[in-house]
Amino acid sequence: MSFLEISRGNSPLLLGLPHTGTELPDDVAEKLNERGRALADTDWHIHTLYHGLLEDITTIRTRIHRYVIDTNRDPAGASLYPDQNTTTLCPTTDFDGMPIYLEGATPDQAEIERRRVAFHAPYHAALEAEMARIASLHGFAILYDCHSIRSHIPFLFGGTLPDFNIGTNMGQTCAPSIQSMVHTACAATSYTKVLNGRFKGGYTTRHYGRPSEGWHAIQMELAQSTHLATERAPFGYDTAKAARLRVPLKQILTSLQNWSPT
Repeated sequence: MSFLEISRGNSPLLLGLPHTGTELPDDVAEKLNERGRALADTDWHIHTLYHGLLEDITTIRTRIHRYVIDTNRDPAGASLYPDQNTTTLCPTTDFDGMPIYLEGATPDQAEIERRRVAFHAPYHAALEAEMARIASLHGFAILYDCHSIRSHIPFLFGGTLPDFNIGTNMGQTCAPSIQSMVHTACAATSYTKVLNGRFKGGYTTRHYGRPSEGWHAIQMELAQSTHLATERAPFGYDTAKAARLRVPLKQILTSLQNWSPT
């Protein structure tokens, strides 16, 4: 599919990049208000941050923006965080709870289904196929789902978000040794970290994390203050901050690439 960027490697590691895209189909863009067209809730520059850290890994990235459809949400529309503020499969508000569509232009169920078929389903078909391919090579596969978010969003959480937010749905989506390895690597840095805090892993991590089948998944939600010059528009990439952050990220990915179930 033209909106997908797939790079295939032969190691056990797969990086998912569901929220770095900024493309909007014309028929969606024309319905968004000024706030929506600002695309503030992008996982800014995450594909750049991770690029080149390791060789021979597989990456799957969608260029479509999450306001078109959020590929890390349950396609049935069920909330992964009941009783907490969040956004939906086809968001109608931003992370501050403000409308992103022109009045009367929000997608109806038919439009949501059209977008699901056009964008959500192909992205997950690609993830499923690559996890299966990798598992056929090694007997297991590890999906590392790459995310970032502003460190201050009162609508979604109180206070300041830690730098590293590791999600495994309370240890259900990967082998205990994988969770421990990533958590230990984060704890060895000067960055703040939390395991299964506000972000416990989205649909992707929970859906593909099947340790009993040899499919392991872990989500890393980075606070954008770790690699952006500012968490406001224009959300510029800070090369010095990023260079510092890439050191522990490379260590984490290397440990995952070298992990073995034995």
